[in-house]
Amino acid sequence: MKILVLGAGVVGTAAAYYLARDGHEVTVVERHPAPAHGTSYSNAGLVSPGDAYSWASPGALAVFLKSLYRRDLGIRVRPSLDPAFLSWTWRFLFQCTEARAHANTDVKLRLALYSRQCINEITAETGIDFDERRRGIVYFYRDQKSLDAGARHFRYLAERGLEIELADRKRLFEVEPGLAHSGDRIAGGIYSPIDQTGDSRMFVTRLAELATARHGVKFLCDTAVEGLDIEAGRVRAVRTAKGPLTADAVVLSMGPESGVFARKVGVDLPVYPVKGYTATIPLEDPALGPTMGGVDEDRYVAYSRLGNRLRMASTAEFNGFDRSFRPDDFTRMFRSARELFPGAIDEKKAECWAGLRPMMPTSVPVIGRSRYDNLYLDTGHGHVGWTMACGSGKFLADVVAGRTPDIDPQGLLPTA
Repeated sequence: MKILVLGAGVVGTAAAYYLARDGHEVTVVERHPAPAHGTSYSNAGLVSPGDAYSWASPGALAVFLKSLYRRDLGIRVRPSLDPAFLSWTWRFLFQCTEARAHANTDVKLRLALYSRQCINEITAETGIDFDERRRGIVYFYRDQKSLDAGARHFRYLAERGLEIELADRKRLFEVEPGLAHSGDRIAGGIYSPIDQTGDSRMFVTRLAELATARHGVKFLCDTAVEGLDIEAGRVRAVRTAKGPLTADAVVLSMGPESGVFARKVGVDLPVYPVKGYTATIPLEDPALGPTMGGVDEDRYVAYSRLGNRLRMASTAEFNGFDRSFRPDDFTRMFRSARELFPGAIDEKKAECWAGLRPMMPTSVPVIGRSRYDNLYLDTGHGHVGWTMACGSGKFLADVVAGRTPDIDPQGLLPTA
């Protein structure tokens, strides 16, 4: 088949790779000048099944309300009368029961574990390099109360297949000697040895090059998608700023824009943009930096060691499609860096960035055929798009081919 993939982030590029590997003629349409220049340009760098617990949970409502008046939290909500925001919020709150949180977490973990396997298979097949480290990730807490609460979440994940180790401060510093200079700021944490890290932009760039050279994938960049022409329950053409494109099938992987785009053609896709901030900083002394990825759970700050760079990420901000940032948006992460890795970085050398995550109220992406026969969805991956992208791409390729996916599809397929 001739297939158009709309979006050249990590999700769209992974889908294009797997579809082309199946023998389809694939063209990727991207509004930016190159792949991975939107949401996938920068993130925490974590490939983290350990971060599979659903955002929507019984404790989320209290955090959501506090964020309305406190600027020091990692969650920021700027109230809006935007119907899409109000609808998303209502659906999110509906997911905040314990039963729904567990159900969503189960699906999220299933896909995350599978996707990690798929990333490693691609690496083995292609040999592409993206500053990958397979040393695990540490999730740590600054006081015993938060450690106990976090441990309950991780035990739930462990019961469903995630390998973890509960570590006191001494053991945590043995696992991650990079934290040994943080003093008594850390009470303990969780070590997830199967988690890993890598540069998603580097991965996408090199996978796109390989997909082009080995499988004939075409990338139409600097090409904005404007809409779909629907006829007799099928997509007849994709309208772009450079003219219409036709294909046998279309895959929607437009990140945070997916929801707005889908609603224009009557597809109920509650994807809402959630802004995150990142800083990429050269290590002044690599010996003082981390040896693996980590999450400062009490500060909502995540980081990765990417070669001799430190990537830091923080904040989940509900503020529509605003991508702007100010110096004080990075205060929390720089403070954490100074406390955790003293002497490792000079924050004045940081490359700062802000981007939008495509969040579903469930924290679970949607992958599969939409209400239109030849329109497929692969979007809504939220803050773990890098983790889930390759598994999603392989899952989608199986659905398109009519094969039984490798994992249980329950909870991933579109419902309407």
